[in-house]
Amino acid sequence: MESVLTAVLTLGALAFAAGLLLSVAAKVFYVPVDPRVGQIGDLLPGANCGGCGFAGCLDLAGAIVSGQTPPNACRCASEEANRRIAALIGAVLKEREREVACIFCKGDAAHARLRFRYLGIADCRAAELVAGGDKACAYGCLGLGTCVNACIFGALRMGEDGLPVVNPDRCTACGACVRICPRRIPRLVPVSQKAIAFCSSHDPGKVVKEVCTVGCIACGLCKKVCPENAIEIVSLLAVVDPAKCTGCGKCFEKCPTGIIRPASGEAPARRQAAA
Repeated sequence: MESVLTAVLTLGALAFAAGLLLSVAAKVFYVPVDPRVGQIGDLLPGANCGGCGFAGCLDLAGAIVSGQTPPNACRCASEEANRRIAALIGAVLKEREREVACIFCKGDAAHARLRFRYLGIADCRAAELVAGGDKACAYGCLGLGTCVNACIFGALRMGEDGLPVVNPDRCTACGACVRICPRRIPRLVPVSQKAIAFCSSHDPGKVVKEVCTVGCIACGLCKKVCPENAIEIVSLLAVVDPAKCTGCGKCFEKCPTGIIRPASGEAPARRQAAA
């Protein structure tokens, strides 16, 4: 009995000493935390999506307080939340245009050729590892919905044509879909952009025609008819400058494959009627 009592007293003394040591260490090594970090953290959405480049919302809050990043660094936060964050740190909020994700490929099953039938894991990253994917176009969407699964805001779904569809009202421009896609098919564009060449191919026109009927063939007709000089052919792909584009629609009418469209992604009325 005496040995049991000795063991209990010994363990109790050790526990007391350890607790005392931890208490002293906590006071000695205490790092004061600015209360604004917690207040800003409460204003952030708490999604920890990584779109800001930080590990989580609290890390971002600390960076905002320390001045490492602007108060509206969170793409998911509302305008009201950003204004309140700026007020907490006494900063002037610089307005930033909202962005949304767009799918830079229209090569669905009806328009894009396949090289083989992929039966592996339903993930675009896995499919890309199998001989570069099943699509004959090395730049086209693989259509397995990896970007859809990555979107924690429910802004993406797979369409009936096998391509992702973006709900702009739900998109927060967190960039998760952009980061996870092995072919960089989803990209962020400003909401004011009026025209987009919805293609990602950098192949010559002859090659594009062999694998996809709606790909950009870099013919340059869109560039020639644009009155604002808003279109350039960059690495065999038409690129629209949103700052110059007025949405006049001349490029829509001239594009032989119909890949330059309004930013909504819908085909121009003339082409819909012809179909």
